[in-house]
Amino acid sequence: MKTKDTLRITLAQIDLEWENPSQNLTNVESLIRPLKGLTDLVILPETFNTGFTMRVTDLAEPMDGTTIQWMSRLTRELNLALCGSILVTEEEKYFNRFLFVTPDGVVRFYNKRHLFSIGQESELLTPGDQRELINYLGWGIAPFICYDIRFPVWCRNRAGADLMIFSANWPESRVDVWNTLLKARAIENQVYVAGVNRTGTDGNGLTYSGNSQIINARGEITGINNLSNNDLITYNISKQELADFRIKFPVSDDADSFVIS
Repeated sequence: MKTKDTLRITLAQIDLEWENPSQNLTNVESLIRPLKGLTDLVILPETFNTGFTMRVTDLAEPMDGTTIQWMSRLTRELNLALCGSILVTEEEKYFNRFLFVTPDGVVRFYNKRHLFSIGQESELLTPGDQRELINYLGWGIAPFICYDIRFPVWCRNRAGADLMIFSANWPESRVDVWNTLLKARAIENQVYVAGVNRTGTDGNGLTYSGNSQIINARGEITGINNLSNNDLITYNISKQELADFRIKFPVSDDADSFVIS
């Protein structure tokens, strides 16, 4: 796979139709089809095909289900990678699973580790136990889902990540926390961080304001974080710029060793 110094990333900040997978896939496809040739990676919010519903027995899909088939077709047709989380059923268990699908048909995934107990997620889903590092166009990409961002030990960059992705359904009432934690994860790990959040109101009456953004290793927002509803914006991030900063300020050399149990 060809290595690219400059990676073009598109944040898809979208409103989600509550528990309506077919409509959500239609809406997303209409938004991203014009991006052919203009981006390398499109990032979607958490549970982008249903919203953050806990009606998992009705809405979770198998790994050969409609949504993954749709992602595979679209990535192939548009020659880009597509990622975000959906509810997945496998071996009589349910997962909030981040999917990363590339144009060559490869599907990589990460299961959400930290399930949101306040929202009953931990009662219904199985937590993941493995972190994932995805190599795409020469970039090390570490995927995480929403609530994971509150747990810096789990997110600690020990495997060579250049970019961390946080796909979320993060309510507007806690948006200041979202903004702060995105910056913290970028600074402490010396990586780019892409946070993609939904907009609109869900079936539980929670309102989402988006605030999707990309932050560099210095903790600086590399573009605006006030995208509108159903908005796409593409940023270019540089691997050489990241490498230069790490050489100039090599804080990772002084990091602590630890074991996660």
